[in-house]
Amino acid sequence: VQLQASGGGLVQAGGSLRLSCAASGRTSGNNGMGWFRQAPGKEREFVTAINWSGDNTYYTNSVKGRFTISRDNAKNTVYLQMDNLKPEDTAVYYCAVSRFASATLNRALYKYWGQGTQVTVSS
Repeated sequence: VQLQASGGGLVQAGGSLRLSCAASGRTSGNNGMGWFRQAPGKEREFVTAINWSGDNTYYTNSVKGRFTISRDNAKNTVYLQMDNLKPEDTAVYYCAVSRFASATLNRALYKYWGQGTQVTVSS
């Protein structure tokens, strides 16, 4: 399975970006997916996750109410709509496919990872 993330860029604080992550290869379509991010000098951290059917999601507290995860299984694609961006959201964002159908915060349960896309929010 290969994951291709796109949609990152430079935006001013308060702006919006929409990330996409397209999966190709031996995708079953029955896996949870998630987004993580890593800022310079920091550990990779969980941002949000969605289960395979799209009706269950988790968000880290710092993005609740600002970020929305969704998926289109017909396109093997997961999206991350990011609104009201803040400078502290600046990071490389990675999408990942879980080993299971459920949404999970646990990084160790993700088996495939994309290459990352840079998001930079200026103040």
